[in-house]
Amino acid sequence: MKVLLVEDDVAIADAIQTRFQQDMLHVEHVNSGSQALHAVKLQEFAVIILDLGLPDMSGFQILSEVRSQKIDTPVLILTARDASYDKVHGLDLGADDYVVKPFDLEEMLARVRALIRRSMGRSAPALVYGDIRIEPASKTIFYKNSLINLPVTQYKLLQYLIECKGHVKTKQQIIDALYRWEDCIEENTIEVYVSQIRKRIDSSLIKTIRGIGYMVSRAPE
Repeated sequence: MKVLLVEDDVAIADAIQTRFQQDMLHVEHVNSGSQALHAVKLQEFAVIILDLGLPDMSGFQILSEVRSQKIDTPVLILTARDASYDKVHGLDLGADDYVVKPFDLEEMLARVRALIRRSMGRSAPALVYGDIRIEPASKTIFYKNSLINLPVTQYKLLQYLIECKGHVKTKQQIIDALYRWEDCIEENTIEVYVSQIRKRIDSSLIKTIRGIGYMVSRAPE
């Protein structure tokens, strides 16, 4: 399980990382709003711990942007403010819980565990496109009712193009949307993934828009 910690206080961040790692939770720490928004676009997290007081933008701005992008990762607000307005406003913007500084690490850990349990109980609806059915909860793909075993890299690519059906996506847009910077995905790798998906499912499913990128038609053919 990976947790994104958005906190500019190094001492607090170190304490959280140390305790969470003892509980087998990997913490990725960023100290600014811009870094946080970049991270959530590239990776999936079990929970986001979000400090409201950051140097470049408020936690409220980050939370609003995350929810506007339809990212439903549970968010725990971490703040030094004990005002009711901040708690209510954060929850109204889409936060799932809050902890007020100074906080007890064990209480925070318990709240994070609860958010993870709650989110794992959510069942994302299947994505259906013609003879293709994608089950996000189990990350499985069915084509004409037969299970298709795709590597996760190709699964994410196909899901993304179907979700964006009718819109052309460049190779760089695909890389930025789906893969982490440490994955070292190059544009010719996307070409290989597309070719493999075509062989496994339907050669006409993903259209090549010469000189631009790829797309899935708005409606199945």
